Amino acid sequence: MSGLASGTVARGLVAWLLVALALSLSACASVKGPGSPGQRQDPWENWNRKVFNFNERLDEAVLKPVATAYSEIIPSPVRQGVDNFFGNVNDAWSAVNLFLQGRFKYGVQQTMRVAVNSTLGFAGVLDIAGEAGLERRSEDLGKTFARWGTGSGAYIVWPVFGPSTVRDSIALPFDRLASPALLLQGGDKQLAIYALQNINARSNFLRAGEMLDGIALDKYTFIRDAYLTKRRTVEEDEEDDYEVLVPDAPLVNPQADR
Repeated sequence: MSGLASGTVARGLVAWLLVALALSLSACASVKGPGSPGQRQDPWENWNRKVFNFNERLDEAVLKPVATAYSEIIPSPVRQGVDNFFGNVNDAWSAVNLFLQGRFKYGVQQTMRVAVNSTLGFAGVLDIAGEAGLERRSEDLGKTFARWGTGSGAYIVWPVFGPSTVRDSIALPFDRLASPALLLQGGDKQLAIYALQNINARSNFLRAGEMLDGIALDKYTFIRDAYLTKRRTVEEDEEDDYEVLVPDAPLVNPQADR
């Protein structure tokens, strides 16, 4: 990447970080009060609903039709290979976060998974490591911040990016950089990689989206509560999952990942 592009990315990350920090300060006193956990964590619900509706219209007009055509034209084995390729890149970022979280055993395992799939699996197109029993452990910087004791803050819906929290929003630009597009020079090539990544991901949820449309009385509330519950469950399930070095003993892992 050229120096100019790197400087632009750096300035963008700094600007995003400042905005997210400002939001976190304004939200600190807003996540407590009466109501359900989802309501208490959603002080900006009126604005979030407007952004949610915008995202829904954008999905219906652009992303869903393109993803539907993609799934009908591209054979399933090819789509699975694309999934595996992007998953392998995410696995590398997960390994970094596992080390940052102090979960060194799983960090080494995840690194081995990336190494196996990147070589024997043709840059990750084939999930050889998964077939060999190396389990995928998906981690992101938001989970790492949670491990470090950072509270989630208020719920936020971002245009295009969708559901998040203040904490996850601070991590979002760094998590988004975990893409092969970062290795390419030229905006068109990077845009093409990002587009393929999002279209392929959306195609995987076509059926789930149709089911959700049929069962959710309030789709906004359903997605909000599901997102917050999932993030909270991950934190609670893994909070004691640290590896400890004991003298004259191998690594001890008090509780396996779930």
